[in-house]
Amino acid sequence: MLHLSFSLNSSQMLPPAPGRSVSLSPPVTNQCAAKLLPPAPAGAAGSRRGSPPFRCSALRVRLFLLPELLGLPMDRGAMLTAALLCCWSCTVCVVTAIRRTDLFPFGDLTGDLILPEGDDETSRALTLPRPFYFFDSPFSQLYVATNGIVSAQDLPMEKQYVDDGLPTDFPVVAPFLADIDTSGGRGNIYYRVTETPSVLNRFAQEVHRGFPDAKFTPTHAVVATWENVAAYEEQARATGTTNKVNTFQAVIGYDETDSYVLFLYPEDGLNFYGTRPKESYNVEIEFPARVGFSRGEVSFFIISKTDGPFYSIAQDENSVKRLSQVGNTGIPGVWLFHTGKRFSFQEIIPASIGGLLAVPPTAGYGLYLDSTTPEYEFDDYNFEPESQEEVDAAVSPDSPNPRSEDSDRQLSYNREDVPLTLEPVERQYAPPGFPLTVPEGRTQRVEEQQPQLPLEVLDVYPPLRSNPSLSPGGHVVSVDEDDIDFDTGVIQYTTENKETCARFQQQCSQNAFCSDYPTGFCCHCQPGFYGNGRHCLPDGAPQRVSGKVSGMVTVGSTPVELDNIDLHAYIVVADGRAYTAISEVPEPVGWAMMSVSPVGELFGWLFALELPNGQAGFKITGAEFSRHAEVVFSPGNQRLSITQTGRGLDEHNHLSVDTVISGNVPFVPPGAEVTVKPFKETYQYYPSVATSSSVREFSVGLPEKVSESYTFHLKQNITYRDCRHGNRAATPETLQINMERVFVMYVKEERILRYAITNKISPVGDSSEVELLNPCYAGNHDCDTTAQCIPLEGQAFRCQCATGYRGDGQNCYDIDECAEGLSSCGDYSQCLNLPGTHRCQCQSGFELGYESRTCVDIDECSSSPCHISARCVNAQGSFQCQCLPGFQGDGFLCSPQADRLRSQCEQHRDSLQSGGQPSVGAYIPQCDSDGQYRPRQCHGSTGHCWCVDSRGQEKPGTRTPPGTAPQACDSLDKPEHPKTQCERHRDRVQTSSADGFPLAGAYVPQCDENGQYRQLQCHSSTGYCWCVDSQGEERPGTRTPPGTPPTDCDKPERPRTQCDHHRDSVQTTGPDGLPLLGAYVPQCDENGLYVPQQCHGSTGYCWCVDDRGQELPETRTAPGASRVDCSRTEEPERPKTHCEHHRDSVQTSSDGFPPPGAYVPQCDENGLYLPQQCHASTGHCWCVNSSGQERAGTRTGPGSLRVNCRTDQPELPKTPCEHHKERVQASSSREYPVAGAYVPQCDADGQYIPLQCHSSTGYCWCVKEDGQERAGTRTPPGAQPRDCAKPDAPKTPCEEQRDRAQASIQERYPVAGVFVPRCDAQGQFLPQQCHGSTGHCWCVDSSGQERAGTRTAPGATPADCRKPAPTSRAESVCERWRASLIEHYGGSPDPQQYLPQCEPDGEFSPVQCYGESTYCWCVDQEGREVPGTRSHDAVKPACLPSVAPPIVRPVTRPDVTPPAKTAVTLLYAQGQKIGALPLNGSRLDAERSKTLLTLHGSIVVGIAYDCKENKVYWTDLSARTINRASMASGAEPEMLINTKLVSPEGLALDAKRRLMFWVDSNTDVIESASLDGSRRRTLFDSDLVNPRAIVVVSSTGSLYWTDWNREAPKIETSTVDGQGRRVVVSDGVGLPNALTYDLSSGQICWADAGTKRLECISPNGSGRRVINSDLNYPFSMVYHSNHFYFSDWRRDGVIAVDKDSSKFADEYLPEQRSHLYGITIATTHCLPGSL
Repeated sequence: MLHLSFSLNSSQMLPPAPGRSVSLSPPVTNQCAAKLLPPAPAGAAGSRRGSPPFRCSALRVRLFLLPELLGLPMDRGAMLTAALLCCWSCTVCVVTAIRRTDLFPFGDLTGDLILPEGDDETSRALTLPRPFYFFDSPFSQLYVATNGIVSAQDLPMEKQYVDDGLPTDFPVVAPFLADIDTSGGRGNIYYRVTETPSVLNRFAQEVHRGFPDAKFTPTHAVVATWENVAAYEEQARATGTTNKVNTFQAVIGYDETDSYVLFLYPEDGLNFYGTRPKESYNVEIEFPARVGFSRGEVSFFIISKTDGPFYSIAQDENSVKRLSQVGNTGIPGVWLFHTGKRFSFQEIIPASIGGLLAVPPTAGYGLYLDSTTPEYEFDDYNFEPESQEEVDAAVSPDSPNPRSEDSDRQLSYNREDVPLTLEPVERQYAPPGFPLTVPEGRTQRVEEQQPQLPLEVLDVYPPLRSNPSLSPGGHVVSVDEDDIDFDTGVIQYTTENKETCARFQQQCSQNAFCSDYPTGFCCHCQPGFYGNGRHCLPDGAPQRVSGKVSGMVTVGSTPVELDNIDLHAYIVVADGRAYTAISEVPEPVGWAMMSVSPVGELFGWLFALELPNGQAGFKITGAEFSRHAEVVFSPGNQRLSITQTGRGLDEHNHLSVDTVISGNVPFVPPGAEVTVKPFKETYQYYPSVATSSSVREFSVGLPEKVSESYTFHLKQNITYRDCRHGNRAATPETLQINMERVFVMYVKEERILRYAITNKISPVGDSSEVELLNPCYAGNHDCDTTAQCIPLEGQAFRCQCATGYRGDGQNCYDIDECAEGLSSCGDYSQCLNLPGTHRCQCQSGFELGYESRTCVDIDECSSSPCHISARCVNAQGSFQCQCLPGFQGDGFLCSPQADRLRSQCEQHRDSLQSGGQPSVGAYIPQCDSDGQYRPRQCHGSTGHCWCVDSRGQEKPGTRTPPGTAPQACDSLDKPEHPKTQCERHRDRVQTSSADGFPLAGAYVPQCDENGQYRQLQCHSSTGYCWCVDSQGEERPGTRTPPGTPPTDCDKPERPRTQCDHHRDSVQTTGPDGLPLLGAYVPQCDENGLYVPQQCHGSTGYCWCVDDRGQELPETRTAPGASRVDCSRTEEPERPKTHCEHHRDSVQTSSDGFPPPGAYVPQCDENGLYLPQQCHASTGHCWCVNSSGQERAGTRTGPGSLRVNCRTDQPELPKTPCEHHKERVQASSSREYPVAGAYVPQCDADGQYIPLQCHSSTGYCWCVKEDGQERAGTRTPPGAQPRDCAKPDAPKTPCEEQRDRAQASIQERYPVAGVFVPRCDAQGQFLPQQCHGSTGHCWCVDSSGQERAGTRTAPGATPADCRKPAPTSRAESVCERWRASLIEHYGGSPDPQQYLPQCEPDGEFSPVQCYGESTYCWCVDQEGREVPGTRSHDAVKPACLPSVAPPIVRPVTRPDVTPPAKTAVTLLYAQGQKIGALPLNGSRLDAERSKTLLTLHGSIVVGIAYDCKENKVYWTDLSARTINRASMASGAEPEMLINTKLVSPEGLALDAKRRLMFWVDSNTDVIESASLDGSRRRTLFDSDLVNPRAIVVVSSTGSLYWTDWNREAPKIETSTVDGQGRRVVVSDGVGLPNALTYDLSSGQICWADAGTKRLECISPNGSGRRVINSDLNYPFSMVYHSNHFYFSDWRRDGVIAVDKDSSKFADEYLPEQRSHLYGITIATTHCLPGSL
């Protein structure tokens, strides 16, 4: 007997030395353990804290091999094979779930922080020692929340996210996102950030085991643990708390560049799997927990945000249940993910070590054969010894205790595994249907895996000889001997080796064609696309760009690193607008980089609006290019280098560009504005390169300072790949780009740098004349952003939807090429729709061929996936492994037939036995004598039978129910075809249980005998049926509800109609296809036409429609009313008349009813105007002609005798007045009046009535015979109109100044906020003048100049202007300049000449204009023009008066003391505190913000301020009290009212009458009391549902409040004593949370969380206007100094809105982020109007 031994090494295989033995210690299978190992002693399987209870045994094997053992000749190869077979045949570990003791240490002893008890609690900001990367964004703080999540930003209130799925609006790590409640001691939530070595080492070992190639050493870890937490339960429903609690843990580990996350779920940790929504309205519904990651919203261009990437692990009950049963680390309940990287990282990467292992049966530790989660790859999971000493300590006759402490330590699951000495070159071990590791150069396949039996993992070694494989698309050029000149050694290529379309067409875009030329080939974009042929984009569609910005920029002497920050651009190609945004720009460089607009200019050049003979850059460069630019600034000589590289188009057809910036830039002060002047630049084009050089100007300005001008010199070249084989004459030599309306800004709060530029490209020369020719070139057309503007003759143009879009050009929507069968995808591919285009993706087992257009089979056998004793057979989309003769197994594991191991079927069968007896009702597979699956399998309990293949997989179409003849499975000799798409779809729905039944309620597609989708598909649970195409996609318009005959699917599919598109646009994308609740879904007939009668399923309204779906007038009926017979007329509907168009245009609201107070014309049955028209609101009536124009002299007031409009008198030729009136009564081409427009009044003869009045504004004035206004005759509303019979007199200086103050627009009413002087009957200045907007009054002299010391504030007693002025002030700079120019002009300047306009106090007026023209601009206090404010519009620019002191101060009277400057502070309520936020002018001074009062245990909602006593008042929702406290330091709160309050919210204070008012949203009352709490009384206790905000106007004694009753929201008013209650506004109101009063305009204003609008309205219901229509979630609001300040629940901060510009002006986000409630103004002195 020969005693042999040998050693294995990864680099060599040597024969053993004679006489020596070898010890091999591979892991042992359970079979080996059962045969070779004695039972473990009791307690030997225990584990310490930190080690999971898995069990593996190592076996030391001594091989004494005789040739007779295998019946083979004894040689080295045979011995090696036998040894390897022995090793490989004993490889498996049985793993059970982790225990609670295996979690990372947590609790008080570890230094954990504890989250307060509650239902919606968020931790304080957990500041990290260094930032960690989540996806590719750095974060420095974390927040732990009650609801099972960790976020990188403070959370909104839970109702905004807890019941929604992923993605979320904010960054989230979600181990168990559900509505969790720890109130009443139901569990604890612990969290900490740690650097403890034991935690970091354990985490590092987990990562190295899950990601062996990762170079990761964590520096910090965040451990968050939810221990025994419970689900939220409604008190009204719960009779007592349940005992179901959950325990789970999330651990975040990170270093400087990477982050990883562990989720741990102990075996008894999950006992509930979802929670009920709070507002379920007694409906039994439960939302499963969501598990995964979400990046949150990200900005993708200058004005928009979109959902960032996210990754979902579990979002249904079954997958949540399995969290503790399976895992992706080889340990059930342990999940590991790579979650972030410093550089580009957009997808979460899961670990895949041992596949998803399920908990084995309790009777034994057999291999669990049915995977419960097919979403992850199976992988190997081996435990190897760390040293030879451990090998020697393995089980052997000399080792009586196989489970020693050392071996236990050795097998600790969190240590780093050491690979076997024999390391495989490549691992390719998944069975058919499982994705294999993709070799380099092969495209990753996206597929959904089929449930398979997990097989033993093998290390596969390549053969000793292997031929190099070609990469996809590769080409081999063969060279014959005749091609080589052996004398020179030069290979002579012939034209047979040139590049041709036949061989290299794959280099062209899928939207291009290839053309051969004598020297090579070129790619050209197909019609409807543009580009260089290699990259083609759809004509007219907007384009997006994404990329990274890096480099080092020095600002002054401070270097700032740009570390791979995001760049996004959005280009509206139709008019050349390019928006660029760079995020996370550090503040110093952010301000300075505003001047570097060339960063964004690249995208403007690539996609510029093309004027005639112009060519945008993308047509030349395509998506791959390199741009090098050098910028030299002057003065300062700073130099900056910009390199931008185009990387091609990504999978979404978006351009990818990386930017590197390095060098110096001039310092720009924080808060400065950079203005870049428009410019023109000439580009020179050469082969493969474009160059330009230009000098730019920009200015840097700060408020109250003179702007400084700079220039920079830009040199740049853009290199690209040029096709030189074809005709290159189309490329111009020079082109000129005109970059206008250049806008740059840096948003400090968001750290975002923005560039916006409008770009037009044309031949060199003046393009202004071209732009005047057509709106397409000027960019002022009304085409959709996804449409092309096609110029026609003159000013005409046509809008044409971009390629890939459909519509009328003004409204375009994406064409779904996949659903409509328009894709170019071939066999074995899947079509994925993209905006404007689509993408073809190969199915599993296929990859793109060399021409990148068709999918070809992947030869899996080339990677040697089978066992060394098996052969591989490739098939279409799959492969098979078959053991060689003399071996048995499944091909992935083959063993000699003698003493064979249990087969897969036997393992499957035995694993389902429990103590030798099958589980009741379980399916037990039947195996033959060789251990193979019997061809026919039957379920003993259900009686179903079916045929299976060699792997036990059911053959489609062979299942028979009980009582029917089973299939003859032995006769199915034909080879099994690869699974079709339908079969794979069907199998994915099947569960992984043994019986193979589908999940309850799931839709299972039906396939025919060939595996193709049956044309008619039905959902067995819902009863809906529909037709599908060959890809299984539903054919639109074929879905029928249960109980109705299904659609005949044999009919050819018709094109989708307008009704189909309309209907599908409001349908959900869920699997049931049901429409959204509350949405109107149009009804279409079988031909796709609109059903004549349409009904709204939610509201019950019905109406008739025409063939375009437009509602027919007078056919709408209310719910329950008798419906109109829409089929009573069979003749085709006549076109709408002018009257009907006019009438329908007024009905603008969604329900089809006209707005309140609007005039709606009346039409007869033929659609003609009724001769007599009446205004339903005003009562006025008049006669009209056939075109609807009012007949002069026929208008009568309400109650007056009406004119007989039936008299047939011939109409006279129209007079100028009538023509004027007709012109005004026109809107576009429809010719009916514009709401609010001034309509001239003509007399019976058609002449202008001498006195004209504006019906909307109330102003009246006299006119001349030609209708021109007579100067000085205009009177405001309510004043006595002028006697227009009196002749005109020369205008006095007062009348001239008054007329100049009038607006220059057509209606001629004053601009809001402008001072209009008052003149007496003789036209002289009244001695006392007052500003109508501000309320200030002062005395003037005879020339209208203010008398110093006479100005009084609003509400104060005006000065007696009859007394002579004690002193006179010095002449101001403005007045001296004005007098000088008047003298220069000879005393009488012309109307077009400029004269400075001065305020009464001598200061420059904020708005300056040239004479009577509309050419105006803003100036500062020194009269200098404010850059960028010039306007030629009819409406003057909105200029703010300067707050800086004037150059020359007025002389102050010695007996008058000027009032002290009033300090203004915003007070806001934030939970348990009241904060103080000072105002600096109108800006929010965040640096001086502080906490005014800390009120532990309170919930402060309403807040008010008493300016007389300097006290703050508030309502406490938690204590149900009303309190107050002095603003003085150290003041104690004083409780005023603590009885009969349930939910006190809004609070208002009348400082004049010493009263306070509040609302209670629970008892639905409004009450009042004195400021000390006495004299309490109820004002209103009826007709209130959800009162919230309340304000009081002391000056008028009025009270206003909101009621956000969801059925009928409204705003009401009354007097302070409860009299005169009435509704101010109820239409167009949603959730009016916030309310305030604008003293300057006398309007009540509200912020609506439902409509998202900030609106104002006069108390009488007139003058309603929208200030801002883009709010988030306002709660409370206050008005001060022309600004609205409101608390916002979405931003959890204070937002400022400028009333004039309607724009967001400022924002303040408190450091402690939580909801802000009430907000008010506190001042050191009472403001005008507050008393």
